[in-house]
Amino acid sequence: MEAVGDGTRRAILERLLERPSAVGELAAGLPVSRPAVSQHLRILKRARLVTDRQVGTRHIYAVDPDGIREVREYWEQFWSLALARFKAFADDEAQQRTAEGGRKEKSNGDGGE
Repeated sequence: MEAVGDGTRRAILERLLERPSAVGELAAGLPVSRPAVSQHLRILKRARLVTDRQVGTRHIYAVDPDGIREVREYWEQFWSLALARFKAFADDEAQQRTAEGGRKEKSNGDGGE
């Protein structure tokens, strides 16, 4: 997750989602140098979020669909767990309010007498 914690790396990933690109193409639209883009790409590659292939003297980088799938699966698990816990909390709150409502009616003398 650290690999996508940096705004420049996220911008690089967004550009690579549009189309595979060489370092120079990526650097042209970013406020960082080519060496900095290369370093960010190394981090993304190490995290298995991008791949590269050599075409002549250039390295063309592309998003690694397998790595992106792994990240998506991680977040889906996280959200599934978070939503299940939120649902359990909301259900508990609803039960408590229902129980409190029943106690209030009895204490108000609405017991039918």
